[in-house]
Amino acid sequence: HVQLVESGGGSVQAGGSLTLSCAFSGPTHTTDSMAWFRQAPGKEREAVAAIDIRGAPTYTYAVSGRFSISRDNAENTLYLQMNDLKVEDTAEYYCAADAVNLQMARWYTYWGQGTQVTVSS
Repeated sequence: HVQLVESGGGSVQAGGSLTLSCAFSGPTHTTDSMAWFRQAPGKEREAVAAIDIRGAPTYTYAVSGRFSISRDNAENTLYLQMNDLKVEDTAEYYCAADAVNLQMARWYTYWGQGTQVTVSS
């Protein structure tokens, strides 16, 4: 079965940086499409960035130019490099995977348990 385990969350001041990691495992093709989502208290879960098996990224406008998604298929790890963090980036961040190239759509089949990112002013 598919397993997704996030790490790297924490507390930083505005303007700081964090790198999230997601270790993934599972049958072939189940993790061809991967993404990072986030959910702030009282808000809906939203897509932050997505990447396909070839490494082509997609970003939501709010993080474009500040966040970078990448994947190391040899190490079975997905990354989210977050720079110039803002207070509004505070949320629980989730790694997601699917065999279908869903990009920023929310219908990913597999989800990690989440990692908290808190940005203070």
